[in-house]
Amino acid sequence: MLKDKTALITGSSRGIGRGIAEKFAEHGAFIGINYKSNDKAAKKTLQLVRKKGSDGVLLKGDVSRPIDVENIVETLIEKREHVDILVNNAGIYLRNVFENISFDAWQEVLSVNLTSSYMLCKQVIPYMKPMGKIIFISSQLALKGSTHGADYATTKAGMLGLMRSLALELADKKIYVNAVAPGTIETDIIANYTKEMKEKRMEEIPLKRLGTPEDVANTCLFLASDLSNYITGETINVNGGLYIQ
Repeated sequence: MLKDKTALITGSSRGIGRGIAEKFAEHGAFIGINYKSNDKAAKKTLQLVRKKGSDGVLLKGDVSRPIDVENIVETLIEKREHVDILVNNAGIYLRNVFENISFDAWQEVLSVNLTSSYMLCKQVIPYMKPMGKIIFISSQLALKGSTHGADYATTKAGMLGLMRSLALELADKKIYVNAVAPGTIETDIIANYTKEMKEKRMEEIPLKRLGTPEDVANTCLFLASDLSNYITGETINVNGGLYIQ
């Protein structure tokens, strides 16, 4: 489905990003594996990509820093000349109630989760041909808010505003822009959940299970492929029915 495509996936050394990298590689894409610091985890993602029969390149860099974003994109372009798919996945979730969110923490979450998407789109779009795909990994909290992450929910909602605007601006260039809003997914972001907390959450979810990175990756595969060529500006919820619009 993605044969000979080039995909840049931010935050792809683990979790949802790694799941997307594996899925895209399975369908023939060359993967730009961006990560901030964990070399071991990033190399593991590259191994998994190669096991799927594809290849990739490690792109170490902090996507909240303009110079790093420039270097990430330039390195990928040197190898592949263009980018077909951009997945804005990198993000942090500090889990603070609003009164405990410091200005510095607010700025950090804003920079990593939202400003990075702006910078990556600015750098990548000039190298995208018609039929290019941009995918934002947002969150169900962008739609319903959060009792312990107003900063996170705000940035994820901001991603949706950027996504819709780019969908309109880039339509005449045949560049498609969409978003995925995951629910509770089995990744490091819920690593501190106890067994009881997970069981309680599963009871709240109509489908009675937590999501997996592959659940999100399958939806991203659809959006990255030609199967979604009449869809732009949309957000697909992947949450087991926990939040239904």
